[in-house]
Amino acid sequence: MAKDFSKDEKVETALIPQPSDDPADPLNWAWGKKHQVLVALTFSALLTDWGMTWGTTLFEAQAETWGMSIVDISNSLSGGIFLQGPGGVLAVPLVQRYGRLPVLFWSQVLSCIVVIGASQAPTYAGFTACRTLQGFFNTAPQVIGLTIIHDMFFFHERTRKINFWAFSFLVGPYLGPFIAGFLIQKINWRQDFGVLAAFHGFAIILVVLFGDETLYDRDHPENNVKADGIVGKIKLLTGIAGLRATGRPTLKTVFKDLIAISYLPYLILPCSIFLLVVYLWAIGITTSVTQFIKPPPYLFSDTAAALLFLAPMIGVLCAEAWGHFFNDWLCNNYIKKHNGIYKPENRLFGCWPAVVFSVCSLVLYGQTLQHSLSWAGIAVGWGMNSFAMLAATTAISAYVLDCFPGHAALASSWVNFWRVVGGFVITYFNMKWVVHSGAAVAFGCQGAIVFASFGSIIVVQLYGHKWRVRYPAPAAEN
Repeated sequence: MAKDFSKDEKVETALIPQPSDDPADPLNWAWGKKHQVLVALTFSALLTDWGMTWGTTLFEAQAETWGMSIVDISNSLSGGIFLQGPGGVLAVPLVQRYGRLPVLFWSQVLSCIVVIGASQAPTYAGFTACRTLQGFFNTAPQVIGLTIIHDMFFFHERTRKINFWAFSFLVGPYLGPFIAGFLIQKINWRQDFGVLAAFHGFAIILVVLFGDETLYDRDHPENNVKADGIVGKIKLLTGIAGLRATGRPTLKTVFKDLIAISYLPYLILPCSIFLLVVYLWAIGITTSVTQFIKPPPYLFSDTAAALLFLAPMIGVLCAEAWGHFFNDWLCNNYIKKHNGIYKPENRLFGCWPAVVFSVCSLVLYGQTLQHSLSWAGIAVGWGMNSFAMLAATTAISAYVLDCFPGHAALASSWVNFWRVVGGFVITYFNMKWVVHSGAAVAFGCQGAIVFASFGSIIVVQLYGHKWRVRYPAPAAEN
């Protein structure tokens, strides 16, 4: 990667890409404005998996309402988790054609509506339908995050922002049930979901107040949307401004490029194998942990079960702190040793600690459950697993952004798709596997599968550069 320095001779860090002279260029925005937009994005991203796992501590209360088993009630998650994948992929053409802001805005509005519907659903079928639509609508912040970060921040700033953005939606699956678990002790499950709808309402307020359109065409500045005042902001939020914009790709073009990059080996291998497997078991733990700790021998109360969700949150916080420094050190150290030349495959060394933590966590978790050891083993194992999940997500997301800077949203949608596929599949067989083979065997095998899947990361590190030259991404759309 060649160095291209800012016009300010006092600045020693290469600014990649080079900003334009236009103050409206997101790269030229003030630090405060950039981070206001980032806050609006990350809170919406926080609610994505937060919202889907919110109900995991409410299964017992819902089982009483509808006279169903807890296992059957837990299947209400499956449809929503699955549709997060297609929902993210289908959001990409809208992001490229109409802009980042309207997709973020409408995702929160529609999510708020269907969560209200879930809270008032008279039947299990109606509740499940609303939860399924929730998964479809609420996934957009997980897809457009890389694009917004790419739009606003320079190369040397991006990894820390990716780490923060990934932290927001990876702490969500634990923070949501943690809060819902305390609320259910004071209110019924319908009111509990009403609180979730209120959180989406707050996200809407953040997007309206702090959000802004980051899509900017530096090659053809005449194509950029200029919207001033309240009316202009409304047009940006609703997508009217994007609809009237010229010089942007058609939906057909974006779909074509979306398919074109989906099977490139340096994208599909780390995502469809390693990342999928890491998420497969991580989501498996999250959606089933209460079924292990509430019956004997642990007999956790609702309060104790909610407090246990602190363990993975601590793990994610540790991964955020680790990634904040380690990933930048990894990049800067490589550039320093190679005279300013950088290869994206270096990012994947961030997955090496992740595989160690993931394998060890699953073995510890399984052995603790199998032999009825102290609940501390469950907590530590779960925390280590969540650490691995964020470490792997940040490393692979940063690698993907380096490989597809002009297709950040498209590549991010496939990262999200494969991540979600793992979360969807696990809900159907995880508990059956544990019951059939025992926790030690089931989770031990899961650890072995994680270790085997890590081979895909090594292969990409060895051959990724050759593949990127041989199979380049399509030309950037905007």
